[in-house]
Amino acid sequence: MRTGISGIAALFVLIVVLVIGYGTVFTVNQTEQALLIRLGAPVGAPITEPGLHFKAPFIDTVISIDKRILDLENPSQEVIASDQKRLVVDAFARYRIKDALRFYQSVGSIQAANIQLTTLLNAALRRVLGEVTFITVVRDEREALMARIREQLDKEADGYGIQVVDVRIRRADLPEQNSQAVYQRMQTERQREAAEFRAQGGQKAQEIRSNADREATVIVAEANSTAEQVRGTGDGERNRLFAEAYGKDPDFFAFYRSMTAYENGLKSNDTRFLLRPDSDFFRFFGAASGHPAAAPGQPAANAAPKP
Repeated sequence: MRTGISGIAALFVLIVVLVIGYGTVFTVNQTEQALLIRLGAPVGAPITEPGLHFKAPFIDTVISIDKRILDLENPSQEVIASDQKRLVVDAFARYRIKDALRFYQSVGSIQAANIQLTTLLNAALRRVLGEVTFITVVRDEREALMARIREQLDKEADGYGIQVVDVRIRRADLPEQNSQAVYQRMQTERQREAAEFRAQGGQKAQEIRSNADREATVIVAEANSTAEQVRGTGDGERNRLFAEAYGKDPDFFAFYRSMTAYENGLKSNDTRFLLRPDSDFFRFFGAASGHPAAAPGQPAANAAPKP
């Protein structure tokens, strides 16, 4: 009987020892840091070394806090620049918890820290971006502006035991309605420039065509003048040759002139003449010499007298 009671008591003591031992030790991961809270009050400095650690059972509570770099996604905010232009800014921040005790005492959790940092980030965005113009934000000094926002946010987050590692602006643009208006204005400006360029091109083309027409007219006139001179020279040479031929053989010249007249006058396209058969135009049809035949017993016309 006593042996059974002793065994039960030993088992109970063993269970108590195991429970107390289990409640005495705890582990800290490499990605975490831990705080010991005894009856609601922090005990000692935060534990940052990973491994196995000890605590007082039942009265100590272990609070694990992430020590990695955390992301803060900030919803798009509308900011007014110094030139009174509205901007839709999409930004995010990255931070880490550098003082676990201060972090626990000020905000208590990462969710609460994100809410507080979102408010601080929006305030920093409005302060910094409200001092510069729209062009400075979207083009000229974005890197410097992000550095200024990070410095201000880090200074304000220091009171919560948080270190801001980086702040980035993903997008900074006009609101949708303003973007459409700017796009329409840019489109109108480009169309005006295109019309101006077309007008200048048309004017230049007209000048080129006018110069070409003038040069063509001058060239044609000079060519016609040269042709007339050559033609006049040729006609003069032809007339001289005709005159020499006529002086040497008047009958042959008359025959040649008649053949030319026949060629030009009697075309193959149904040419008709109403002339007398004995007309002088057809004199070479009656006789090869062009003189009418002499009557019997009479000398031919223009026949040379016999000696």
